[in-house]
Amino acid sequence: MTIRPTSLDMKKYKVLILTDHTQHSQENSLYALAKTMQQHPFCEQLDVATRANSINKLFFESKGSKSLYVTTVQDDFSFHPEGYYLNRNLHRERVWEYDIIWLRLPPPLSLTFLDYLTISFPDQIIVNDPKGIYETGSKAFLMKFPDLCPPMQLCHSVENILSFKKQFPIVLKPFRAYGGRGIVKIDGDMAWIGKQAIPFIDFVNSLAGQPIEYLGVQYLKNVSQGDKRIIVINGEIMGASLRLPAKDSWLCNVSQGGTDQLATVDAQERLIVEQVNPTLLDMGIVMYGIDTLVGNDGQRILSEINTTSIGGLPQMARQTGKPLVQEGVEFIWQYIQAKSAALLNK
Repeated sequence: MTIRPTSLDMKKYKVLILTDHTQHSQENSLYALAKTMQQHPFCEQLDVATRANSINKLFFESKGSKSLYVTTVQDDFSFHPEGYYLNRNLHRERVWEYDIIWLRLPPPLSLTFLDYLTISFPDQIIVNDPKGIYETGSKAFLMKFPDLCPPMQLCHSVENILSFKKQFPIVLKPFRAYGGRGIVKIDGDMAWIGKQAIPFIDFVNSLAGQPIEYLGVQYLKNVSQGDKRIIVINGEIMGASLRLPAKDSWLCNVSQGGTDQLATVDAQERLIVEQVNPTLLDMGIVMYGIDTLVGNDGQRILSEINTTSIGGLPQMARQTGKPLVQEGVEFIWQYIQAKSAALLNK
């Protein structure tokens, strides 16, 4: 896929990626995406700043700094266990001089930091948009799409949980947890936190004195068929992977012991993407992942929307033999071009 040049396309862009390399591995998507973006004809310069570098502390803690120490991405940019390629040839740059800020930071991202980016750099195109990241980062956001999801209920009290669990076994998802953390399954008088089963009353007692913020969803009997992650960029489906729970587990997250494999996207899942994508694009969400589970009727349904630092594209490219990283970067540039044109016409 290529973008046909126009007069607007003659502009070259200066791009800044914000990341935190402390949990990176050889499989992290940042390195392939950054190199591919740096090599694109629309890119004048691509720099990366890591939150893990102490000299950038004031910026990432939203304490008024408008500059960062960055490294410029070169053709040999790659993962190093000690972050060598993120800390070599550091130079100080003023953030407002970049045209594009690309957030590749792991969750959670604080509202303070996201607001700081929005307020301090109003003239930059930020991918994904900070306000969009924060709003979609809550499990409660799924309530916008009730027809695509299993039965759901917001639970702000023990009474909410009690009334919901009377209908069927349920799963409680903390609003702002990620990676399967804090998820609780409830069936009758028992609760499961991971593989640990405890009496439901003990779980209720553990909630005493703290705010209750859960999205309650019906527990699906077909969870063993796996949780499918579908990567979407600027409305285009890039590929999917199926995450299967470990033996005797109901959690599909790889971080919770699940395994993943290449998967295909079925017609129902394409319809789900078609329905959620306009809302997400309006919120400035360019690259995201949706997760689907097999509903009790045997059809795939929406279970999660993820909008922070989506990975997996290089692995899918290797498995399929398709140039998915290059295609994904083209779709991001398409979004940037469209956004730039819209800003010029304001």
